Amino acid sequence: MTERFKRSGLIGELSGEFLGTMILILFGCGVVAQVVAGGALTTPPGGLGNHDSIAWAWGIGVTMGVYVAARLSGAHLNPAVTVALATFKGFPWRKVAPYVVAQTVGAFVAALIVRWNYTEALAKADPGHTIKTQGVFSTLPANGNPNLPVHEWGAFRDQIIGTAILLLVIFAVTDLLNTPPGANLGPFVIGLLVVGIGMAWGTLAGYAINPARDFGPRLASFLTGYGGAWRDQYGNFYFWVPIIGPLIGGVLGAGIYKLFVGRFLPTAEPEPPGRIPVPKG
Repeated sequence: MTERFKRSGLIGELSGEFLGTMILILFGCGVVAQVVAGGALTTPPGGLGNHDSIAWAWGIGVTMGVYVAARLSGAHLNPAVTVALATFKGFPWRKVAPYVVAQTVGAFVAALIVRWNYTEALAKADPGHTIKTQGVFSTLPANGNPNLPVHEWGAFRDQIIGTAILLLVIFAVTDLLNTPPGANLGPFVIGLLVVGIGMAWGTLAGYAINPARDFGPRLASFLTGYGGAWRDQYGNFYFWVPIIGPLIGGVLGAGIYKLFVGRFLPTAEPEPPGRIPVPKG
């Protein structure tokens, strides 16, 4: 089995990233389609979920996606994670572009499945396939709400901060020199992290915090009838915000962890009496 695993090489890693990200988006875009499109058709409207159910389903999607891909690829599922790991953890830079492509393609394919499965609901709730249901697939400033005057730069700031929180905590949770979760619960804890970010940082930009999560479904929606997919509710080009913001924020958050915590941790050695043992690698 070990020899077979070694032979899988980069192809196996990319396969894991593709499928893990696909699972993430099937849960994530799927729940938004249920709440936004399906919920618009209930009596009274809004009978199929709310912001909390969206946050929980995204977190569950992250957890399940990580469990699917972790053994093969480490389950980055996010270009911001991949770039941060290359910057601070020695992940090979030559693998960054292939990982990002696999993640984006996985997100794209998952969004196409969601688009296909919710065809009738989307067509009934929003026959013109407008900004009203664009949020099923990609993020918008203030989630498309014109009553909250957030534009590109406010959303850009939000994406930097949100992704910095994500990577700071991921680095803490996965650092064996710190106190990482035992019993293979790391994916569960990271899923809870995404739920928390969604509940605390979901207002201003929809907490994409993942370039592949946003760009892949945005492209899928554009190719299937959403002609305004690249713009926000004000008509401005917006697609770059959830790409550039998370890439900057991920490196920033990982760097903050390394600066304020990582460099002060003891090297691998027996723990003093009374301390939680460090899990074996």
